Order: sequence, then structure tokens, then C-alpha cells
Amino acid sequence: MISIIKGAKVYSPKYIGIKDIVLVGGKIEGIYENLDIPNDFLEIEVINGQNKIVFPGFIDCHVHITGGGGEGGYKTRTPEIQLSNLTRYGITSVVGCIGTDGECRDIKALIAKVKSLNEEGISAYCYTGSYDVPVKTLTSSIKGDIMLIQEIIGVGEIAISDNRSSQPTYEDFVELVAQARVGGMLSNKAGIVNVHVGDGRRRIEYLFKVLETTEIPSTQLLPTHINRNTKLFEEGLEYVKKGGFIDLTTSCDIDFLEEGEIRAGEGLKRFLDLGLPIEHITFSSDGNGSMPKFNRKKELIGLGICSVESLYREIKESIKVYNVSLEDSIKVITSNVADLLKLNNKGRIEKGKDADLVIVDEKSLDIDMVFAKGKKMVQEGEAIIKGTFEI
Repeated sequence: MISIIKGAKVYSPKYIGIKDIVLVGGKIEGIYENLDIPNDFLEIEVINGQNKIVFPGFIDCHVHITGGGGEGGYKTRTPEIQLSNLTRYGITSVVGCIGTDGECRDIKALIAKVKSLNEEGISAYCYTGSYDVPVKTLTSSIKGDIMLIQEIIGVGEIAISDNRSSQPTYEDFVELVAQARVGGMLSNKAGIVNVHVGDGRRRIEYLFKVLETTEIPSTQLLPTHINRNTKLFEEGLEYVKKGGFIDLTTSCDIDFLEEGEIRAGEGLKRFLDLGLPIEHITFSSDGNGSMPKFNRKKELIGLGICSVESLYREIKESIKVYNVSLEDSIKVITSNVADLLKLNNKGRIEKGKDADLVIVDEKSLDIDMVFAKGKKMVQEGEAIIKGTFEI
């Protein structure tokens, strides 16, 4: 089947005008001006793009696809994510990770879940490890996991400045970053380290030290949850000024923000107002992770669950409330992520790249259709392809 999206406004993520996009064999065959389509060609599905905008498929680089949580005991373990939970919100590529519980959730189960999502039609990857240092690997080394396991593109989420972390020394931390870098170089992968940053007083001092005292480039590190409080966010901005990259978490309780917590849309606006380079910031949802609330004694006082729905919600917030341009807003979940994670066929609408596309209403920006590798997954905002065991 050949699909043609005709006459839509295309953000590649750069705005390239009103175009016709041809999808063949899971790829973008080409982008054309007012393509003439034969009436008797029955193997073509023509999609009317009038009053529609087309974005690249969204990339969520931090999702607990096998579930997370557990900080409140076994009954607080969150469930595995389902295919349509991702596609309904425009997510066509996902990176899975393990969080606090690195004992009962392991790398074997994570890789199996990645494989299942790939079989069901989207693109999935994962990090090796969890909060803990030393990293629990599959092949006995970080380099081995990245080099030999196709689905593994980096390490994470490694926890620092958090009461739940394994409290690694700086030497332990920089050694694992160095292993990830070499593993990535030898396999032509990103080898990135996804760093969970808690609300501890040390914040991201380890990351500054890596930039200042080693030869490891800033592209090896992506600290996330940087918008959890004002002091951490401000330190993250200083880190970007030194060449670093930061990731803002979109999941939050929008009816009850923690003191100092910054919504991702607002954070993007503040970032850009300082003239910082848009390529150095990404959004991720922390989907299916838990949202624990601790008091000043570090005692658990409440628990919620993070949602992948928040990823695009915060993009719309940045556009509609904070007047960030569509181009800049959409980059933080498309091209920026693809470049940092070396997902070379993702993140842009270009000839030859994977046919991952999100079609939205021009006025409301609500999602209408989603294509993953050329296959229509969502139509009129509803999932038409569901996971194997979804009801």
C-alpha cells in the first residue's frame, strides 16, 4: 500500500510549506509540490491534509515500559505499558528504562518488552542498568551490552543526588560514563548515559566535573528531571551554557505542583528567553514511572503515576500558553532526541527516513492520525492498531 498525505502544512521540524508526502514500504519515498495522482491507481490511499499539520513521529526517550515504582511496597508497582498508550499520543519511538527497582525488574525483561513493541509496529530501544552503580548488565560489561545487544543504546537511568540512589562516588560515575562512550563508539551508537537527578543538594555537580576534568564530551550525558525544582533548573541552565544537554520531565500533577517544580512548557520558554541553543534541550515523559512525594524527612507521603500523554500535552502548552514557535517546540521531542541518541532514521520528515508521522488539526493541535514505519496506527484520535493483549 502506498499512502499519500496531500496538501498538509509540513514541519520537518523546520516548516517547509504545504506539501504532499508519499509513504512507501515503511519509508518516506518523497516530499512533493501538488503531486498529480492517477484516478485509476487503486493501491494508493490518499489522505486529505487540508487544515492539517504534519510533524515527525514523537520520540520519548525515558519510559518505564516494563513498569516502575514500588517505593510504597509491592502493591505500588506500576504496570507495563501497552502499544496504544504510546501511539495515541503520537509516540512512534520509545526508549525503555529501569528505575528504582533493579532487582525484580531486570534487563532481560526490558529487552523482551522492547522486542515486543518492535513486533507490534513501533520502534523501541532501551538503556542497560537502573538506578544502581555498579550497573547490572546482561553481558557482564557496559561496553558489551551496548556493542552486542542491538536494542541497547546507552545506560540508565543512573540515579544521583537522590535518597533512592546507590550513592555512587564520582570515580564510579565517571568510569561508567567512559565505558558507555567507548561502547557507543565501537558500535556506532550513542552510548549515552541517562542520568536521573534527584532533589539532593549536590544536584549535578558530577556532570560539571565530567566536563571540566575529563575528555568526555557533553553528548554522552543527558540529565533528566531537571525541572523538578527551581535551583536544579537554574543549575541545568548553567550546565547548558558550558555545552551540556538537559531533559525536562513532562509528567507532573498539574493540579498540585511541588514547591519550585516547573512545568516543561514553561521551562522551555525560560530556556529560549536566555538565548540558549534549542538543540540542547529535550522532553521526556517518565511514562509509567511512579510520582512519589516525599516530605523533608524523606518519608513517602503520596504516590502517583507518570503518563506518556504528558509528552505532547506540554508541547501544546509551550505553543499555546508560552508562545514558543511550533518549530522550536516540536524539536524537543523529534530531531533533538534523534540527534542525541543517534537514531538516524528518526526525528525528521525527509526522503529516505522512516515514515513516522503525526498529523494534527491546525487549530486545536489535537492528534488526528499517527503513522509508525508507514503503517497507520491512529485515526481520528483513536488507536486502530492495538497490542496483542489489549482489550
